[in-house]
Amino acid sequence: MRDTSFWLLALGAWLTAGSAIAQPQPPNPAASSPRPPALTGNVSFGLGLTSGNSDTTNFNGGYEFKYTPSPRNVVKSSGLFLFGETAGVRSNEQWGLNVRDEFTPDSRVFLYGEFRYLHDRFKGIDYLMSPTAGVGYKILDDSRVTLFVSGGVGGAWEQDTASRFRRSGAVTADQKLTVRVTRTTSIGQSLYALWNVTDVRDELYVLRANVTAALAGRMQLKLEVVDTYKTKLPPTSQNNDVALIASVVYRF
Repeated sequence: MRDTSFWLLALGAWLTAGSAIAQPQPPNPAASSPRPPALTGNVSFGLGLTSGNSDTTNFNGGYEFKYTPSPRNVVKSSGLFLFGETAGVRSNEQWGLNVRDEFTPDSRVFLYGEFRYLHDRFKGIDYLMSPTAGVGYKILDDSRVTLFVSGGVGGAWEQDTASRFRRSGAVTADQKLTVRVTRTTSIGQSLYALWNVTDVRDELYVLRANVTAALAGRMQLKLEVVDTYKTKLPPTSQNNDVALIASVVYRF
């Protein structure tokens, strides 16, 4: 009788364990939640026209995108185009772009390779190309505030309107801050610096600050100030240029 009771208890325990194993497990919320889109970004466009005592035309266009092929790898790119005419005479012509590939070995430090291009007619720069590589650090990185700094080394190839082609080693540094003030409004600020190794008097600084507010759906309104300063220029050019840009942004 005792043996029979033992085997009945063992059979009951085996059947209970088997039913528990066979029962479907609840889905893991982390595994079932969709991954964020690999490609995000925006395009912007602005146009200003005046007529009367003076006829002016001002146009600006730009883009930003971020591609995330893996959690540790991010590819970023941005570009800005500025064009202006006053009474039929060109008064502004500047465009630039940059592409950066970042690899993040941990939550704070990242390594990157970057390429930047700049054309500025009224600074006498036909083109300035600068490929660099370096390391950066994320000081703040959450849903409301992001702040990073980075520095790198590489080269600079510059063709000026009034002088011959120049090439040199280059040292770069940059910083970027983004603050989400409300659910529909954010502010941003960035600073980029390039120092020519061969000629230490040749420096480039680009300071940008912006405010972005939601309009409707994916549309936003963006106000931005871009301050470009270069130390070594032709005698007829001014070292500092400031552009105030208003544009409509479409996010994707």
